[in-house]
Amino acid sequence: MKPLLVRGKLNIDIDTIMEDILVPIFICVVLPVTIVWLVMRTKQNETNRKAEIMLKAIEAGVPVDMEQFNTGKKGPRTVKQDLLEKLTGACITTFMGIAFIVWAIMGYLNPAYTDGRLFNRLAPMTGGVLLAVGIGLFISYFVGKRMLSKEIEAEEKKLEQ
Repeated sequence: MKPLLVRGKLNIDIDTIMEDILVPIFICVVLPVTIVWLVMRTKQNETNRKAEIMLKAIEAGVPVDMEQFNTGKKGPRTVKQDLLEKLTGACITTFMGIAFIVWAIMGYLNPAYTDGRLFNRLAPMTGGVLLAVGIGLFISYFVGKRMLSKEIEAEEKKLEQ
């Protein structure tokens, strides 16, 4: 980080401002607020459309089936679905951990490649944490698959009937 005050004069470097001030503000404040706003706006638009359809149906005298509008409730989750979600999470976090570790190794072998880049110092720690979580999810998936094999077979037979 360069000093902002050099020999009594204000030394403003746009790269320093961008990296040290604006990037964290956008990542920690603007991005989460925007995501929440978009999700809430989508839900509100969906609710408004359903209400408009229902009002037009009532005005036309058509009987309204209320179950048609209850799309937010999902059916019961199966054991197999839970295990597949664990497997998906395990794959994603493991591959991200490997990518961060490869990034850290590349930076160690060739410091000029990663010099001044974002997450340069955090890459090994982030990679290790993601790799550990991914391996934990893989273990949880395989142990759950072995322990719950009878329940999975019972659910499959129930779905076939």
